[in-house]
Amino acid sequence: MKLKILLTTFAFSGFLFAQDSINVIEEKIEEPKQGPKFKTSLGEIKLNLDESGDKNIKFGLSSQIWLRSIDNNPGTLVNGIPQTSTYDASLRRMRISISAQLSNYYSIVMQLGINNQSFISGGGAGTGANGQGKKPQIFFMDAYNELAIIPRKDEITKKENKHHLYIGAGLHGWAGVSRMTNASTTKLLTADLPVFNFPNIEVSDQFSRQFGVFVHGEYDKFNYRVAVNKPFATNRNPEVGQIVDNNQSGKLSYAAYGMYQFFDKENTATSFFAGTYLGSKKVFNIGAGFYSNNDATLSQPSEGVFKSHNEFIFGADAFLDMPIGRKAREMSISLYSVFYRYNFGPNYLRTTGLLNPGTADPNFTGTKALEGFGNARFLLGTGNIWYSQAGFVLPKFSDRVKLQPFFAYALKDLEALNEVGNYFDIGANLFILAQNAKVAYQYSSRPLYTQDTKEVFTRRGEHLITLQIAF
Repeated sequence: MKLKILLTTFAFSGFLFAQDSINVIEEKIEEPKQGPKFKTSLGEIKLNLDESGDKNIKFGLSSQIWLRSIDNNPGTLVNGIPQTSTYDASLRRMRISISAQLSNYYSIVMQLGINNQSFISGGGAGTGANGQGKKPQIFFMDAYNELAIIPRKDEITKKENKHHLYIGAGLHGWAGVSRMTNASTTKLLTADLPVFNFPNIEVSDQFSRQFGVFVHGEYDKFNYRVAVNKPFATNRNPEVGQIVDNNQSGKLSYAAYGMYQFFDKENTATSFFAGTYLGSKKVFNIGAGFYSNNDATLSQPSEGVFKSHNEFIFGADAFLDMPIGRKAREMSISLYSVFYRYNFGPNYLRTTGLLNPGTADPNFTGTKALEGFGNARFLLGTGNIWYSQAGFVLPKFSDRVKLQPFFAYALKDLEALNEVGNYFDIGANLFILAQNAKVAYQYSSRPLYTQDTKEVFTRRGEHLITLQIAF
């Protein structure tokens, strides 16, 4: 009898277990398959040098490919032929970064690569194996050592310190003036930077870096950076009535930037600030900074009379990035506004044309732009610039991608010109893997000035598609 009861119990238990197993299997079969979700990061390439991972080497790769349609300035030749518009493809940025954390107190940072290679510029000259646009030179953009006086993380408890302080030296980008002067080129809101955020770009710096000593840190919610640098040498000689870059006296430069973080704190382990967080943080910061270099420019007000001038740049800005609306809709806004006051000396003016494909047409008889040929524009000069940008991540419509329209505006009131310049950018970012993989489109409109009145007489535009992979 007992044996029958025992066998019956086992059989009933087995039936119940089988029923549970069947139910589980059925639930798994009936559960719908989910597609890939939108990811906020590709992660990082990290080689740990100890079991804790505190000693490590990190690697980063970034690639930005440009496809453009350019409305050229009047009187432009491209490869010796007059062109009113030009199509091109180029490598805007191609970089490899390496950082080694050798202890909780000591690290090394390096970044190398190329910038601005197109079918006609960025490389050699002429025709042949080393011709126009071919085989650009790889160079270091960052190469510095850093020592922690007060590290971010306590060595014993492994908890974040409320305050931290670092000092470093080398070729670095710990710059002053503004947040955008310290911008990350792989986490942009717009398709590219306006460039005037780097006041000495490729003049007395190397792609916004200088050699020097820097200090950066954080005290509660106040984040700061200070640098003393040796600017790269400039030695141009001005004609009568002209002012040019000339720092032959060899004075040091001084720079600083500080910001107060009202909400979430940003990660400032590197010198670069993000242009948008896609709502992953709630950030509101206000900041201010400066750059100063005595005897940075030289003018010749009259024949044989030369005068040196100091350079002083001031910037004040505000940045907001936060999620809005219902959490399920995954919307966010990104807002940034900055005011710059530039002083390089009387009537200082500088032009630029990013990956400019053009040269001057000597036979052109129409109205020529004071800016020059190709896609040249007035970049900056003694005077004021106000710049603002805004972006909005649209309500969730896909599990795989996000779409972020943006708009940017720059007002340039420069001493050497007789009319204020208005510059516009409008476009959108399609994020596939957050900032790691994205496609951006941007249309930019720029004013052109006459050579005699120095007033706006027409406008030109530029269409840009950028393809980015970065991690």
